[in-house]
Amino acid sequence: MEIFLSLCLGVGLAACSGFRVFVPLLLSSLAVHFDLANVTTGFEWMGTWTAIGILATATVLEIGGYYIPWVDNLLDTIATPAAFAAGTLLTTSFVEIDNPVLQWGLGLIMGGGTAGFIQAGTSMVRLASTKFSGGMANPVVATFENILSVLFTFFTFWFPIIAFVVVVLFIGWLFRKITRRKSKVTT
Repeated sequence: MEIFLSLCLGVGLAACSGFRVFVPLLLSSLAVHFDLANVTTGFEWMGTWTAIGILATATVLEIGGYYIPWVDNLLDTIATPAAFAAGTLLTTSFVEIDNPVLQWGLGLIMGGGTAGFIQAGTSMVRLASTKFSGGMANPVVATFENILSVLFTFFTFWFPIIAFVVVVLFIGWLFRKITRRKSKVTT
């Protein structure tokens, strides 16, 4: 049961990385530092003041960058592989499995895949926002993503199983939306 809970926690946090790469990393580091969450062996560095300082700086820069027109679209290009990496790291750091190949494999597939897929979806939303509003609506989208990333990170720490279910449902909904849009474009 503990492996399942840790996987749910990791995937929920990875999903948050799809909205903002550094917010769930920063909040996870703070949780580890203040002994509100435990990471697996080898990831204790996440709770150090150095990690917290670096992640806080990166979080402020990332959030600020999404409020600058056109820079936000550039950030999406960078954030897609970064979200994949952050999702992998978050999931791997919380999944308590003695086999490192399985631990990193689950982190890569479940965490990285979740974060990458959600980041791709948010990138499409931002591109549509840019296309239809000339970028003027992008700060509204950014604000929504910021709030969602922070709130869902806290929610995931408190209710990891429910967060996992919400992530699975959201990915299913997003996948249907993408495939419908793609089929309309090809016909």
